[in-house]
Amino acid sequence: MKNLRSLALSAVVFAALFVSSASAKPGWLTNFKEAQDEAKANKKLLLLDFTGSDWCGWCIKLEREVFAKPEFKEYASKNLILLEVDFPRGKDLPGTQKVQNNHLAQQYGVQGFPTIIVLDGEGKRLAELGYEAGVPADARDMKATPEAFIATLEKLRKG
Repeated sequence: MKNLRSLALSAVVFAALFVSSASAKPGWLTNFKEAQDEAKANKKLLLLDFTGSDWCGWCIKLEREVFAKPEFKEYASKNLILLEVDFPRGKDLPGTQKVQNNHLAQQYGVQGFPTIIVLDGEGKRLAELGYEAGVPADARDMKATPEAFIATLEKLRKG
């Protein structure tokens, strides 16, 4: 009976981990402690993306115009640990993730989405960013670019 309980507990833990990681974008973590430990161990910046991934228009634009681009993904793989702090309306998150995300939003004073908080490997807050469009030739073409976002992160990374 004891082995059966251990097996059931292991299955629940594995399922919770799988659900948690499956809900994030590829390459993004959802567990703050794990992300913080990884950033510290690898001496990388920790980028927290506070998002309403399935309803926030500016969040979706930032994802499409910056985070999904190969240039950003390549830069992030070498220099960043990425944490998605999601507040979706059309999908459920595990209860522990909801609690963590609400706590992080309070801790960092998040007032709206998208909000990007950048921490150093020791957890010191370096910046708060959001959706920032580049300088277009025509205002109708306004959009964020991976190059501009990376340039901002590089300034933070180099101090």
